[in-house]
Amino acid sequence: MISYRPFWETLNKRDISTYELIYRQGVSANTIYRMKRGMPITTKTLNDLCFILDCSVSDIIEYIKDND
Repeated sequence: MISYRPFWETLNKRDISTYELIYRQGVSANTIYRMKRGMPITTKTLNDLCFILDCSVSDIIEYIKDND
């Protein structure tokens, strides 16, 4: 399972709000909606977020193994 927990931690550490991402950086509100609900995003979106936040992929997502 992919988790966006690192994304929220990165935003918190950098004191950046989702409002700023949407209205100042041009990130789609739908992208934030999808991430809040753990839904998939594209690799292009992941790339854009890494560029905007000047961070690595591991600062946005992490893989958590299912315990099936």
